[in-house]
Amino acid sequence: MDIDYCEKDKLLTFKITEEIDHHWSEKIRRQVDNEIERYVPKRVVFDFDKVTFMDSAGIGMLIGRYKVIKMLGGNLEMVNVKSNIRKVLEMSGIPKIIKIA
Repeated sequence: MDIDYCEKDKLLTFKITEEIDHHWSEKIRRQVDNEIERYVPKRVVFDFDKVTFMDSAGIGMLIGRYKVIKMLGGNLEMVNVKSNIRKVLEMSGIPKIIKIA
């Protein structure tokens, strides 16, 4: 995963380079939580450009990160979401709470 922080905009971007399944979700969660704690951003973006698969563990990871970021007064959004991943997200109701750009 590639991580980028823009101090001026308080924007933290995570470019996920692995599949978001039960094998990777915990590792992604730990990295994301560490960076959120480090920077306390106002806006967090998950870039799904390289993600081709996500299962329910990924949904749980996203919801958990959404709650953490909201508690800190920030916003979470996702970009470059492929159609197969978007379908999984829509079936789970994620777009009702997390913006997909």
